[in-house]
Amino acid sequence: MVEFIFIVSCLVFISTITWLSYKLGETKSMNAKTSCILGFFLSFLPPIALLYIGFLAFREGAPTNEPRLSD
Repeated sequence: MVEFIFIVSCLVFISTITWLSYKLGETKSMNAKTSCILGFFLSFLPPIALLYIGFLAFREGAPTNEPRLSD
């Protein structure tokens, strides 16, 4: 039973980090797919994965081609 709970919690953690990497990668980087793949591989090392999510969360948004109204 303990093994089952451990495996399920690992799968939930991996899927959560991968999903967060993709969602943050959409707005914070130029390529969301690359952010998602990197987040998936880093999710097997939980402390590094959490640092990566923090890095993406506090990063400035990616530049867009839309003209800004303030300029």
